[in-house]
Amino acid sequence: MTATLLQPEDVVTVENPGAAGPFLIVCEHASNAFPAPFGSLGLTEAQQLAHIAWDPGALGLARGLAARLGAPLVAARVSRLIYDLNRPPHSAGAMPARSETHDIPGNAGLTDADRLARTEAIYLPFHAALRAEIARRLARGRPPVIVTVHSFTPIWHGTPRSVEFGVIHDADPSLALATVAAARKTGLRAELNQPYSAADEVTHTLRLQASPLGLANVMLEIRNDLIASSAAQEAMAETLAPVLHQTETDQAGTAA
Repeated sequence: MTATLLQPEDVVTVENPGAAGPFLIVCEHASNAFPAPFGSLGLTEAQQLAHIAWDPGALGLARGLAARLGAPLVAARVSRLIYDLNRPPHSAGAMPARSETHDIPGNAGLTDADRLARTEAIYLPFHAALRAEIARRLARGRPPVIVTVHSFTPIWHGTPRSVEFGVIHDADPSLALATVAAARKTGLRAELNQPYSAADEVTHTLRLQASPLGLANVMLEIRNDLIASSAAQEAMAETLAPVLHQTETDQAGTAA
C-alpha cells in the first residue's frame, strides 16, 4: 500500500461543523494512529504511545473546549511522526528522522517522492479541510478566532518543565497576552511563548491559516500530566473555556 490510498477522511475529522460560536479549534497532533500504508515506522509499541507520536490529552481537551465554546473542531487522525501538520512540507520536522532521543527508522532516508506522497496524502487534505471551515465562517460574516490545542511533556531531554500552561503567538501577540493574564487568575502557572515560541517553527498553522486573513489566533500548550485522564481533560476545559471566552470578548470590545 502507498500513501496515495489514504482518503481525506482517514487523515482529518471535522466535528461540530457549522457551530456558531466565535472560535474554531484545531488539534494537529490529536492522534497516534499509524495507518496501514506506513506501518509502525519501525517504532515499538511504547514509542507509538509516547509524546513523540502525538500530543497526549490534547484531543480530549480540544473536544471539551469545542463543546463549551460552541466551536467546530478540526483534528488530525494520523501520528505527527508520519506528518507533523504544524510544519510546512519543506521543514525537516514535518517527517522527522529523530524526535527528542528517539530515532524514527521509517522516516530515515525518505526520498523526494516519499515526502511528496505524504504531503499530498496528509498535509494537503488537513489544511484544505481547515481552510474550508474558515471560508464558510467568513462567508457568513463570522470570522473565527483560531485556537490550536497542544500538549507538552513534563520532562524534555531529562530536564523538568515547571510551566503548566504555555500560550504562544505568531505575528500578533494581543490575544496571547490577554490569555496568559486571564489564565494566571485561575492559578495555572501560565507563561508566554513557553515551552516553545514561533522561533521553534511551532506556529505554522497560525501563520498559514489565520495571519494572512487577519484572524485573531493563539496556540495553547498544556503540560500533559495535567490532562492525563478524561476527567482531567474535562476539568481543564472547564478552566480554560471561560478564559478564552473572556479574552475573546475583551478583544472584540477593544476592536469595536
